Amino acid sequence: MPTFDVVSEVDRHELTNAVDQANREIGNRFDFKGTDSKITQQDEQLTIESESDFQVKQIDEILRGKMAKRGIDVACLESGEVTITNNRAQQPIKVLQGIDKDSCRMIVKMIKETKLKVQAAIQSEQVRVTGKKRDDLQQVMAMLREVDLDLPLQFQNFRD
Repeated sequence: MPTFDVVSEVDRHELTNAVDQANREIGNRFDFKGTDSKITQQDEQLTIESESDFQVKQIDEILRGKMAKRGIDVACLESGEVTITNNRAQQPIKVLQGIDKDSCRMIVKMIKETKLKVQAAIQSEQVRVTGKKRDDLQQVMAMLREVDLDLPLQFQNFRD
């Protein structure tokens, strides 16, 4: 039986490359000279540091541009509040991995509402869709691409 998995994952290697490229651009730009501005990464947690709130927002825009160029959906970023302490501004950014339980239930409900002959099952942080026909699975993929969810979805392990 054909199956595929609906997941929401970020390629860590591409994320690291995007952060490195953004840091390189920050180091080369004239408006950031002498400000000790940078982006640090620890697993799925990014931190933007600079001298002012305005510069933090500029760095955030640079980071999002680099991520988009590397094929990472920027919808996976959850930005925190900018905090200013001792003439340093910081902004934490969380990189979302996996699909939470409520979103999984909503995806399963949407798939069942299509009345296609497919089954959807929640497996930890992903949804597995099984059906008899490949065409039905492709219709489910198309439907999920059109729906506006707050997280980026990828389709993996498509098997016949």
